[in-house]
Amino acid sequence: MTDPSGSAERATGTAPAAAKKRRSGRNVPVATAVGVSMAALVLITVYSATALFVALVAVAVVVAVYEVCSVLETRTIHVPRVPLMVGGAAMVVAAYADGTDALTVALVLTVVAVAAARLAGAANDRLGRDMVVGAFVAVYVPLLASAAVLMANADDGADRIVVFILAVVLSDTGGFAAGVRFGKHPMAPSVSPKKSWEGLGGSLIAATVGSAIVVPLLLDATWWQGALVGLVAVFTATAGDLAESLLKRDLGVKDMGHLLPEHGGIMDRLDSLLPTAPVMALVLAAVTG
Repeated sequence: MTDPSGSAERATGTAPAAAKKRRSGRNVPVATAVGVSMAALVLITVYSATALFVALVAVAVVVAVYEVCSVLETRTIHVPRVPLMVGGAAMVVAAYADGTDALTVALVLTVVAVAAARLAGAANDRLGRDMVVGAFVAVYVPLLASAAVLMANADDGADRIVVFILAVVLSDTGGFAAGVRFGKHPMAPSVSPKKSWEGLGGSLIAATVGSAIVVPLLLDATWWQGALVGLVAVFTATAGDLAESLLKRDLGVKDMGHLLPEHGGIMDRLDSLLPTAPVMALVLAAVTG
C-alpha cells in the first residue's frame, strides 16, 4: 500500500528539502537571510563611522552577556547581570577611546563590580564559584570583543574588520557546506556531533582561498599572507565553536538565546568571532607592518 503523503512530498520536492533541513539542523534560506542582514549592518556601520561600529559591538556585547547570564541562572550559577552588562559596554568604549590601557582598567573595574555585587547578594557556599564565573564571562565576551574595536581604530581599520569577519564567515560557511554534503567522520562527537573532519577541510579551502584573494585587495599584503590569515581564522574559529558547544553541552542548552531566527542568540553568532578577534588583530598588524 502506498503512502499518499510521501507521494505528495516527492511530487512537490518537499521531501528532499525536509531531509536537507534535518541534516543541516536549520532552515538554510532563513539562516542565510539573517546572516546577510547582519553582514550588511556591519558593513554599513564600519564604513560609515568607527563610532557606529563601536556602538554595534557594545550592543552585541550587552545582549550576549545577558544571554550567558540567563543560561547560567538556570544552572543556579548566580552572576550579577547589570554590572557585567554595564562593564562590558564600558570595556568596548574604553578600547575605542584609549586603547589597551583603558581596556585593562575597565576590565579590572568590571570584575571588581561583579564581585562586589555578588557579595552583596545572597550568601551561600558557592559564592566563590559565582565570582570566578563572573570574571570568566567578563573576559570571554567583552574583552575578546574589544579586540575588534582595537582593530577598527587603525587607519585601515574598516578593511581589517572586513577581512577578519570574512575569514571567519568563509570558515563557517565552507565547513557547513562540506559537512552537510560530505560529512561522515565526526571531529568531536561528544562535544559537537555535526562537526566533521570533512567540514574542517571545507573550512580550510574556503577560508584560505577566499582570504588569499581578499587580503591583497583590501590590505597591503601578498596572497600567501592572505592564505595565512585564512588558515589562522579556521583554527581559532573552529576552536571557538567547539568551546561554546562544550559550554552549552555542560549547561544543557541547545542555544544561548533565541533572538536570531535559525541562528539562536547573539552569543551563538559570536562563538567563532570572539576567540578569533585578538589573534586576528595581531596577525593583521604583522601582515600590514
